[in-house]
Amino acid sequence: MSRDPSRDKIPGRSDDGPYVSATAQSGGHVTAPVLYNSTITGDVHITHNTPGVSGLRTQTQTSDISSVIDKYKELICSEYQYVSEYNSLPGEQVLLSERFTEPLIIQSHRDQKEREEDIRFRSSDQSVHLSRLFDPDNRRFSPRCSSRSSDQSVHLSRLFDPDNRRFSPRSSSRSSDQSVHLNDLFDPDNHNIIPRAVILQGNSGNGKSFTVQKIMMDWASGDLYKQRFNIVFHLKCKEINRMSGEKSLEEILSYSCSLTSDQISQVLQETPEKMLFIVDGFDELRLTQDDHPKSPHTALNKRAPPEVTLCALLRGRILPESFLLVTTRSTATDTLSKLLKAPQRFTEIMGFSSEGVEKYFQRFFRNEELFRKAYEYVKANETLITACSIPVICWIICTVMRERSRDDSDLTSGLETTTSIYADFVSTLLEHHCQGLSQSVPALLRSLGQLAEKGMLEQQVLLDEKMVKETVADPAGSPFLSKFLFKRRVHQEMMFSFMHLSFQEFFTALYYVSLDGNEFEEKFTNVCLKGQFAAVVKFLFGLMNEEVRHTLKRKHGVCVHPNTQKILKDWLFQRRNSLEILHHLFELHEESFVKEVLNKKSEVLVKFTPLRIIDCWALLYCGQCCQSMKKLSLDDWGLSSEKLAVILPVLHKFEELELRAESYSDMAAVVNAVLRGRTLSSQRVEINKPDVLNLFGRYFNIISAVLSISKDLSSVRIETDRTGGFRPNMSGVTVTFPQSSIIHFDWTNVFQEIQAWTEMNDGNGDMPIFPLQSVPGLKKMFLSVWSLAECRVTQMISLSENCPSLRELRIKCRDVSEDGFRLLQKSHTRPDCELTIERTKCSYQHGRFHEKIYLRISLNAGGFSMEELRPESDEDSSDEDSSDEDSSDEDSSDEDLCSALVNLC
Repeated sequence: MSRDPSRDKIPGRSDDGPYVSATAQSGGHVTAPVLYNSTITGDVHITHNTPGVSGLRTQTQTSDISSVIDKYKELICSEYQYVSEYNSLPGEQVLLSERFTEPLIIQSHRDQKEREEDIRFRSSDQSVHLSRLFDPDNRRFSPRCSSRSSDQSVHLSRLFDPDNRRFSPRSSSRSSDQSVHLNDLFDPDNHNIIPRAVILQGNSGNGKSFTVQKIMMDWASGDLYKQRFNIVFHLKCKEINRMSGEKSLEEILSYSCSLTSDQISQVLQETPEKMLFIVDGFDELRLTQDDHPKSPHTALNKRAPPEVTLCALLRGRILPESFLLVTTRSTATDTLSKLLKAPQRFTEIMGFSSEGVEKYFQRFFRNEELFRKAYEYVKANETLITACSIPVICWIICTVMRERSRDDSDLTSGLETTTSIYADFVSTLLEHHCQGLSQSVPALLRSLGQLAEKGMLEQQVLLDEKMVKETVADPAGSPFLSKFLFKRRVHQEMMFSFMHLSFQEFFTALYYVSLDGNEFEEKFTNVCLKGQFAAVVKFLFGLMNEEVRHTLKRKHGVCVHPNTQKILKDWLFQRRNSLEILHHLFELHEESFVKEVLNKKSEVLVKFTPLRIIDCWALLYCGQCCQSMKKLSLDDWGLSSEKLAVILPVLHKFEELELRAESYSDMAAVVNAVLRGRTLSSQRVEINKPDVLNLFGRYFNIISAVLSISKDLSSVRIETDRTGGFRPNMSGVTVTFPQSSIIHFDWTNVFQEIQAWTEMNDGNGDMPIFPLQSVPGLKKMFLSVWSLAECRVTQMISLSENCPSLRELRIKCRDVSEDGFRLLQKSHTRPDCELTIERTKCSYQHGRFHEKIYLRISLNAGGFSMEELRPESDEDSSDEDSSDEDSSDEDSSDEDLCSALVNLC
C-alpha cells in the first residue's frame, strides 16, 4: 500500500489519520478503499488467488462467526457434560464432574532404569512410585521436586503466555522431568518456544479420552483457553476409520461436530493461531503407505481419503499456524512423532497419583461411609492400590462395590478378589480397546502369557523387540503392551513391557491354567515352586474360582483343565505357612473348600511377621466361612486398631486366641467382641499389650488380659508384669461371672481406668479394682497385690458387704500392714461371702521362681481366723535338697537375687 498525494482530504475528517490507497497483489481486486484511523470506508470487494488464506471480513461477518462459535460452545457443553460408562444401558449416563479426576502427566522420556522401577513398583515398597513423584509429602527426592507446591501450577488459560518461566532450567540433566497439569500442556519451554503440537501418550485405560473430553468441556464453558483459542475441534480416529470415500477437512469436521459444512467453512476463516485440533486415539488410525503423499495437501476444501487429509493437518500442510493435541498409545508414538509438525512436546499420562485415586473413589460414591469403606479396603491391598493408578481399574472396583451396596449387603462381605478385578480389566480392554485384532482372542491371550512367562523366568520386565515379535503376532495391536524407545549410544532401541509387573504375573498364570493337566503340573512343580512366582501362584488360585473360570470360557474361549484345580488343592493341604494359605483360599473364594482346609489345620499362626491389613481381610473371609476354628496366634508386635477392627467379627470363632494389642481400647474391643459374639461352649483368649522395651529387648509393664469362657461361668484376668519376667507377677485381678450376665457389659471403662493408673503411677503400686466392681453378676474375685494396706483392706471389706452376687474374694500378697491386720481382726463379711488372704514369699530354685504360702487369713460371717502354714516346695525334691533350699539364708539370697535382677533391668 502507498499514500496517494493527488487525493484531497475527505470532508469532515481531521488530519490525524492517514489517507491510503491500495493495489491488490496476486490477482486480487480492490474497489475504492479508504483506510482512515484503522477504519476502511467505501465499497470494498476483495478477491484473491492464494489458497488457504482468508481475506478481509466485514464487521457483520465477524459477528456471524462469533455467533456460530457461541452456539457451538453451547452444544459442546450439552454433549460433553455427560459420559457413558462401559456398562451403561441405553440412555444411561453420568456427569463428567462425578467421574473425572485430573491424572498425573509427566513431560519426559523416562530412561530404562526409571521404566523398570516403575513397572516393578508395589505400593508397599519403600521406594516411591512415579505416580507419587510429585506428591507434596514426598521427601525422598531432591528439593527441586518436593518443594513444588500446588499454588505454583499454571492454569490452562496461561499455557501460551510468552512470559511464562515456570519451566526454568534445573541443575539436573533431567530438566523435562516435570509434573504437568492439564493447564500446562502448551507452556513455553526453557527457550521460550511454544509447541505447536503436543503428544499425550498413555496406556489403554489410563484416561486419555476422558482427559480430552474434560478439555473440550472446560474450553466451551469458558474455564480454559478463554483468551488463547477461539475454536477447539475434537477429532476421533475411530470415527475417521469409519468414513468412506474422499473427504476434505471441512467435511471431516462436519462429520465430527455439530456444525454444518458452511458454518465450519466460516469458522476456519478465523486466524489459524487461534485454533486447536484435538486428535484422539492416533494409534487406532488405519494408515497405509500412501498416507503421506509427496505433493503438498494445503487446501481446506481439497478432498482425499480421510486419513490422508488428517495426516496433512498433522504435518502442518493445512492450517500450519494452528495447534494440535494428539493422544496415542505408546505403540504408535514413534510413528506419530515422525509425522507431526514441529515444534513438538512429548507428555505421558501416568494415570492417577495416590491422591487422585482417593479423589476418584470419593467422587464416585458421593457417600462418605461407602467411600471410606471401599477406599480403605483397596488401600490395604498392595496389588489393587498399585493397579488403581489405572483409571479403568478404579472404575471396575468402584462399580463392583457400588452394586454390592445396592444389594443391601455389607460392602466388604464376599470381597472381590484381586484376580477377579484383573479378569474384569482384561475383558474390558478386549471389548473396548482391541478392535481389528490380527489373531483370535484365545491365541492373543496365550501368546501374551508365553511372553509374560519368558520375562518372569529371566526376571525381566522390559522385553526386547526380538523376543516380543517372536511370541506375539501383532504387539502394536495389543492394548496390554507398552512400547518404549531408549537411546543406545548413537542408536535407538525398542523395548516392550506389560503395564505393570502384576499384569505380567497375571498373564503368566492365565497361560498356565490353559495348559493340559500334565503340562500344568510340570510348570507348577518345576517353575512356580522354585522361583519368584509367589504372586503367580496366588493368581492361579484366583483363576480357579468358578465365576472367573465361567467368564473366561464364555467371553474369551479360555478353558481350564479339570485336573488343574485338584493339583492346586492337593498342594495347599501340604502347606504350613498360615498366611499363604489364607491368601490362596481368599483368591479361590470357594466356601466349602475353605472349611475343608481349615478344619484340617490345627492353628493359624503368624509369628515374627508384621501383620498387614490385607492379611486381616483374608483372615476375615476365611473366618466367615467356618463355624469354628482351633487356634489363632498373632504374635505381631502391635496389632493396630485398624487391623484389629477388620478381624473383630470372627475372633469369637476361635477356641484359643492369642493376640498382641496396640492400646487399652483395643484390649477392651477384643473382650467385648468375644463375649458378645460367643458361639463356642468354651474359649480361651489371651491379649498382651507391651508398654516399655528395656535394654535387654524385654518388655516391662506388660498388661495382659486372659479371658476364659465356659458354658456357665467365665472369667477375665487382668495383670501387669513390671519385671519383664524376672520374678513372679504380684499385681493383677481375676473376676468370675455368669456368661449370661456379661453379654451387654462394656469393658471400655475398665481398661481406661487401668490405663490411667498405669500412666499416673508408671505401673507402680497395685492395680485398681473399683472399675471391676460394676461387672454384673460378679461371683468371684482374685486379687494379687504387693502389700495389703489399711485402705485396701477397707475396699475389700466394703466390696464383700455391698456386692450381693459376690461369693468369694481371695487376695494374695507379700505383706499385710499392721493397721490392715487390726482392721481384719475386728471385721466380718456377709454370710454367703468369704474373704481369704494368703501371704506369700518368693524363692528361686532350679532356675525358676516359686511362690510359697505361709500364712492364710480368713474372714467370713463368723469373723476372723488365721492359719500359719509350713512352706513347701512346688516340685518334688529329695529331703537333702529340701533342707538346703528351705533354709532362711537361701531364702534371703533368693530375695537378694530378685532385687538384684530387678535393679539390673
